[in-house]
Amino acid sequence: MLAQPTASHFVNGAYLDDAKGAALPVIFPGTGEQIAALHEATPAVIEAALAAAKAAQGPWAALKPVERGRILRRAADIMRARNRALSELETLDTGKPISETLVADATSAADALEYFGGMAATLTGDHVPLGADWAYTMRIPLGVCVGLGAWNYPTQVAAWKAAPALVCGNTMVFKPSEQTPLCALKLAEILIEAGAPPGVFNVIQGAGGVGRALVEDARVAKVSLTGSAETGKKVYASAAAQMKHVTMELGGKSPLIIFDDADLDSAVSAAINANFFATGQVCSNGTRVFVHRGVKDAFLARLVARVAQAVIGDPRDEATTLGPMISEEQLAVVCSYIETGKSEGARLVHGGARPNRPGAFIEPTIFADVTDDMTIAREEIFGPVMSILDFDTEAEVIVRANATDLGLSGAVFTRDLARGHRVVHALEAGSVWINQYNLTPVELPFGGVKGSGVGRENARAAIEAYSQLKTVYVGMTPVEAAY
Repeated sequence: MLAQPTASHFVNGAYLDDAKGAALPVIFPGTGEQIAALHEATPAVIEAALAAAKAAQGPWAALKPVERGRILRRAADIMRARNRALSELETLDTGKPISETLVADATSAADALEYFGGMAATLTGDHVPLGADWAYTMRIPLGVCVGLGAWNYPTQVAAWKAAPALVCGNTMVFKPSEQTPLCALKLAEILIEAGAPPGVFNVIQGAGGVGRALVEDARVAKVSLTGSAETGKKVYASAAAQMKHVTMELGGKSPLIIFDDADLDSAVSAAINANFFATGQVCSNGTRVFVHRGVKDAFLARLVARVAQAVIGDPRDEATTLGPMISEEQLAVVCSYIETGKSEGARLVHGGARPNRPGAFIEPTIFADVTDDMTIAREEIFGPVMSILDFDTEAEVIVRANATDLGLSGAVFTRDLARGHRVVHALEAGSVWINQYNLTPVELPFGGVKGSGVGRENARAAIEAYSQLKTVYVGMTPVEAAY
């Protein structure tokens, strides 16, 4: 078992605590027991983190990009070697089953560190011939960046933000969600072990007040948030007041469209993954499942039979396939949506109840006969609640799928690839899949349109998000003037 972090914050290369900070208890969602006691960052801790990041940024940026890349690649190797222990910590932090965290969390964080570390040597500009004169461009860092993490993927989100920021020569102060504060501290430890200088990646804890202090500080050049659409609007507005760069990876109410010629077994698997993986706590989930009326009954029968096989249990047990919600508070939100779904006329075909066990558990829940105007079809629930809607034609389902202020993801299942491409091209979403769902390898950009965000995580797009171009014009001939 990986040793838990030894203090609340990691600043300037070492653990740091300040008992004057508000208590931050860490609760294991699988039992409701407290597993750690941390403190929120005080103004002194916030200042220490920002000062360390500011001081470290110039020397870090002065290194050759390949030297920064080697550090990230070493960190990736360390994470892979410790995957089991890091996965166990992620399970304690989030309540996600160890069967999931072993394959989806520290591993994807390591992928990000490796990918961006390997990209370091490509951080070059362009030469532009201009007759006798010429010009060139340089890709330069932004400066001090702030990362604001979400509680559903604390290790992955920290690495998705840190890796491109650091390889570009920036430094970062990262604030995890106050509900999952442990995992990012381990990433900070590993980066130091891999050779990162102190101050390059700092982690401090706290709720909205700490995040607000970071976003509003004049030393911060960039803010990257993973969170809800409502939180994103507030953070975006605050950052815009000082013309800061932003990446906003926000929520969704994404459509998963299943045509009558789809491979139903694959479609059912995708619907399960798109609604119940991580107990439904995934921003890109396909929670509006549009099923062609001609295959609705067959789809429902297979789906309910499959979901009945879910193993709800202790997330530390590898046999468990469905863990708890992150907290009792989030569970109460999900239960309220389930009651609203029933009261508005949706047909509950599976789940909807709390199992008789300790912890923030809820059964995987499936509603059929859902209509577009129902609350559960319009609002992001962020829990294991699937809404199944009927449709008849391609043109109809595209209009209905796009009838939302959000636009993070979407997918279509069909054997007709021409139709598949046609439909995903028409979907107003940042990431779409054909005959697949929720695969987000680091090689591909990830992010939303409309109310689901601004900018992109991962791939070359993240390099552009954490750097800027400087243009240099070189005059080779005497300068003339009209007078």
